[in-house]
Amino acid sequence: MKIDQDEKKMNLFCLRPAYQRTATTRWCSITKSVTLTTAVLLFFFALVVSFLAFAGWIDLAKYSGISYESAMKFFFRKPTSPPPSPLEFPLNCNEWNQNKKCPNNYPLKYEPTNNLNNPASNATCPDYFRWIHEDLRHWKGTGITRKMLEGARRHAHFRLVILDGKVYVEKFKETIETRGLFTMWGIVQLLRFYPGRLPDLELFFDCNDRPLIPAKDFRGPTAGPPPLFRYCSDWWNLDIVFPDWSFWGWAETNIRPWRNVLKDIKEGNKRSKWSDRVPYAYWKGNPHVAPWRGDLMRCNVTEKDDWNARLYVQDWIPERKNGFKKSNLGDQCTHRYKIYIEGWAWSVSEKYIFACDSPVLLMTPGFYDFFIRGMMPQRHYWPVKGNDKCRSLKFAVEYGNNHTKKAEAIGVAGSRFIHEDMKMEYVFDYIFHLLREYSKLLKFRPKIPPNAVELCAEALACPANGIWRKFMEESLEKSPSFTNPCTLPPPYHPQALKAFNDEKFKLSQEVEKWENEYWDKLTKSH
Repeated sequence: MKIDQDEKKMNLFCLRPAYQRTATTRWCSITKSVTLTTAVLLFFFALVVSFLAFAGWIDLAKYSGISYESAMKFFFRKPTSPPPSPLEFPLNCNEWNQNKKCPNNYPLKYEPTNNLNNPASNATCPDYFRWIHEDLRHWKGTGITRKMLEGARRHAHFRLVILDGKVYVEKFKETIETRGLFTMWGIVQLLRFYPGRLPDLELFFDCNDRPLIPAKDFRGPTAGPPPLFRYCSDWWNLDIVFPDWSFWGWAETNIRPWRNVLKDIKEGNKRSKWSDRVPYAYWKGNPHVAPWRGDLMRCNVTEKDDWNARLYVQDWIPERKNGFKKSNLGDQCTHRYKIYIEGWAWSVSEKYIFACDSPVLLMTPGFYDFFIRGMMPQRHYWPVKGNDKCRSLKFAVEYGNNHTKKAEAIGVAGSRFIHEDMKMEYVFDYIFHLLREYSKLLKFRPKIPPNAVELCAEALACPANGIWRKFMEESLEKSPSFTNPCTLPPPYHPQALKAFNDEKFKLSQEVEKWENEYWDKLTKSH
């Protein structure tokens, strides 16, 4: 350490400007020359000694206690060998195409070997994982019986069974586009990522948008609601929230799997500083899927009004014909503010909108997905009134442009949440813990239905073609994870959960108060 510090001081001392031509600078030049000459002489000395030792004329061990082999290792060190490459299991479509059976080469169980050397392997999961306990709370007292489970069948698109480390599916009906296919694909990837780590279980999954299990119909400690998994829920229903299919790719809209999308958006973020972005609120989407989206389009700029919003219609039919050239998510981080508004229920677009380093103006939501409940107004997003959209948007942008440090910080915090707390490994961990906690509630032994088929990567990907096959290959987990899942945090204490929700309400109310004061003042001035 002392030598390093002296060398730094010498470099600083000797790098003075050329016009300081003193005896000191000449001394520096001489010192550098001597150092170089010494290094060259030492190198040739090592070569001569090595040659003499090799010829047997001198015995290094006699003089230094070091063997010839050790001396050679000292002077001619081999480069450090790289760590062993991970086990890789690519798609095996040859075997699948021949006998239509899942290959047996992928391990049914795998224990990570490097956990002791990786302190992060047992890190606590992000705080939003706590909502897993809340979603399953309705069955904590009674458990889940076979009768309760079968009550969800009439709503489900498929039944999923995990037994002895393998996954099976019984399909009941087709889903919108390929939602079901990529949801099944995601579960297969989870078992490739954590082979043999999931217990036996059986569940029903509905791939439509809106929740269907009303809480009011299942009141009381022994009500026994049917457990139904889906992509979103709300505060009036008991559906169990699961990450949506698009994490493994949304082929119909050319949206790549999550790992690649995050990379694209991260690169897009680098193209412009937040302060240089267009100082308005941006939204691009399909306004025809819900009346509140159609209402949002009234807030677009006209010759008469400017509500500080720039809104664009996304028509997927011509986009498909043009090769999705204007739909790249990495190219949409161009405005200071991004608008999120729900579709028929929650919208897949939510996670992409949050990833842009721009504050998200979150229109009052009616639904929640698996992660949004862990985000806080004024910290990760800016709340916007759904029943007074245009004025609320105008105020949000005005406020942000007049409080740029706060606005930029909100954008960064929301984006960091997505890029760090929702990276693909955490998506897998969320599903892992959700299914694991769910399996603990089952009061029956899962079984494979007569009409079920075994699922594996080959069964889903090998018959696929085009962009569907491409996205599956992109999102294929070729190797088991070398680390354990993160540690699931404990459930919220009732008082802590109340405090959390109270804080959310308080921060949203504070924004509403500022907004009302802004418009009152503007009205009086006119």
